[in-house]
Amino acid sequence: MTTTQRIDWSDVKSAGEKLAGNWQKFDSFAWHRGYGLEDAEKWAIWYTSSRDAGLLAQSNEEAINKRLQPFSEGDDPDLVFERHSHFAVGYLDGFSLRVFTPDGSTTPAFEEFCRIKEELEGYPILNESDYSEREYEATLENYREELWRLRDELPTGWEGEVYSYFSDNGHDEFIENRDDRGGWAPREKLIEALEALGLYPQEADQPVIVDVSKEVKV
Repeated sequence: MTTTQRIDWSDVKSAGEKLAGNWQKFDSFAWHRGYGLEDAEKWAIWYTSSRDAGLLAQSNEEAINKRLQPFSEGDDPDLVFERHSHFAVGYLDGFSLRVFTPDGSTTPAFEEFCRIKEELEGYPILNESDYSEREYEATLENYREELWRLRDELPTGWEGEVYSYFSDNGHDEFIENRDDRGGWAPREKLIEALEALGLYPQEADQPVIVDVSKEVKV
C-alpha cells in the first residue's frame, strides 16, 4: 500500500497532486535516494510486490515493469526501479517516479502509470497468458515438493503428465489455483495418478532393510 486515498486514475492531474511526495507520509521510512534530488517532493513511490507476493502480483509486476522500462533509461530518468527493506515482509519491490516536471505538467512516465492503474481497476490481470503460465508452473512445483522423496526415481516430465491426468479425469480440485500459489494435490492422489499412468516406480514400494545386528565401531 502506498496511499489510502481514493484516486481517479483517469484524471492524471488530480492523481498526481495526491501522489507527489507520498513517500514523505510513510511511517518509519527513509528514502535515501531522495536526499540527492532537488525535486524530491515531485516524486512518488509505488510498490508492486513483496518477498511473499502471490502469482498475480508477480505477473502484473512484470507487465508493469515492461511498460515502464523505457522511462527508466537515460542520465536523468523519470522512473527508477527500487527495492526497499521492510521489517514485516523482508523487502518491497517497486519504483519511484517523477510526477511533475519543473513547469508543473505531468511526466509521460506518470501518465503511463495512470493508464496502467486505470486498466487494473477495470480488470485485475494485465497479462492473462503470463498469469496462466505462472499458475501452471507453480502447480507442477507443488507436485514436486509433495513427492520430493521420489525425485530421483520418477521420470522427467511426470508432473505435466499428472496435471493432464487430473484435467482429463475431472479432478479440477487438484489443478485449480489455491490462494494464488498454484494447484496442489495430496501425496496419495499424486501416487494414484502416477500408478494409473504407469509412471510410479515399483522400487518405491520396496521396504528399506537396515541391518542393526552389526556392531557400530566408533
